[in-house]
Amino acid sequence: MDPNLKLNLHDGDLLPNPSMYKRLIGRLLYLTISRPDITFAVNRLSQYMKAPRVPHLHVVYHLLQYIKFAPGQGLFFPAQNSLNLTAFVDADWANCVDTRRSTSGFCVFMGNNLLSWHSKKQPIV
Repeated sequence: MDPNLKLNLHDGDLLPNPSMYKRLIGRLLYLTISRPDITFAVNRLSQYMKAPRVPHLHVVYHLLQYIKFAPGQGLFFPAQNSLNLTAFVDADWANCVDTRRSTSGFCVFMGNNLLSWHSKKQPIV
C-alpha cells in the first residue's frame, strides 16, 4: 500500500454491492495470520467496511495483485537461528484524515524470525 495514499470516508462513490468488499476484507484478515507484510494495509482497509467506496476497492485489488506476485512473502522459521531479541516500534502521528488519530505498532524478532506484532489506532487524539 502506498504510504502517501490518503483514504477517507467521503471520497469516491459508494459501492453498489458492499458485501463483496466485506468478504474480500474478511479473507485478507485471515491471511494476515501468516502474512504480516499486508497487515497494515488490511487494517487500514477494514476501517471502511461500514460504507466502502470505489477507491477502497481499487486498493483491495492492488493488494490482491501484490499477494499474487509475491507468493514467497510470509513467515519462515529456519532451523539455524541466532538468539538475538530485537524489537521495533513506530507511530504515524495523526495520519488518519477522518479522526486525526495516530496508529502505533510494534514487532518483535528472535534472530530473523518474527515472534509478535501488533498495531492499533489510538483511542484519543
